[in-house]
Amino acid sequence: MHRVVFMGSPEFAVPALRRLCELSVQVVGVVSQPDRPAGRGRKMTPPAVAVHARSLGLDLFQPHKVRDGQLRQWLLERNPDLAVVAAYGRVLPAAVLDAPRLGCVNLHASLLPRWRGASPIQRAIAARDEQTGVCLMSMDEGLDTGDVYARRHINIAHDDTASSLSARLSALSAELLGYCLEDLLQSRLQAHAQSSEGVTYAPLLSKSEGAVPWHQSAEMVHAHVRAMTPWPGAWSTLITSNERWKFFAEELRTDPRSGVAGQVLAIEPGRVLIAADSGSVWFTELQRPGKRKMAASDALRGGHVGVGECFQ
Repeated sequence: MHRVVFMGSPEFAVPALRRLCELSVQVVGVVSQPDRPAGRGRKMTPPAVAVHARSLGLDLFQPHKVRDGQLRQWLLERNPDLAVVAAYGRVLPAAVLDAPRLGCVNLHASLLPRWRGASPIQRAIAARDEQTGVCLMSMDEGLDTGDVYARRHINIAHDDTASSLSARLSALSAELLGYCLEDLLQSRLQAHAQSSEGVTYAPLLSKSEGAVPWHQSAEMVHAHVRAMTPWPGAWSTLITSNERWKFFAEELRTDPRSGVAGQVLAIEPGRVLIAADSGSVWFTELQRPGKRKMAASDALRGGHVGVGECFQ
């Protein structure tokens, strides 16, 4: 029976680990990121993959570094035929990539070479891509530059958020792994080099990128808010008070009406209309500082914000 190591960290990777454990292989270990502080109490919290690995009684390793030789040694001791990587969260050096007999393969959540990098799901939504997908690829020292064994496509829905699209791509990655792994281990699967055309990059998101781009079209604002949900979250500053408000993706709708970018154009029960550079967007949920998320019209009323005021 072939020996396989799994490497992953967030919830996105859990279905792939679960599917791997159902296949006719021996999962000889799991590598995940270290526990980190999370939540308001900053309690040390393990990654979702680590939690799942422990629940299955799998050998778990959570190294703080990947280049100090410890991860390579851990792999060599377990003598895997292959390592399957899904959203592990670290760039792996050649010494680690070469440790398994057949190397490492990665489940990447984009249609490579588009959106190489750490945030392909959010970037695809923000760019208003119509399709995305998952690639099973060989790993080299480049940033998602390895040859691709197989890919699966899905359409991006008009109301998809990063959260909902991630869930669908996560399930798709597990399905792709189950379909390809046996052929991969038996060297029956041929990899193809990525095209040199159409290369784009998806750098790690920062909190500042949540700022709503009112200077763009209503369609781009709509896409941006969905892409930033749930993290880092969409936000904008009310000019009159200099307060940062949060904007949510529930039931977003565009509208042809226009005005000054960021200006409140209309307030109706349960929703508010805010102008973009061209067109405008209806929001149904907002949150002002120190308050809970609530119906957009109630939030504006509570903040004494009326038609004509502007966010930036």
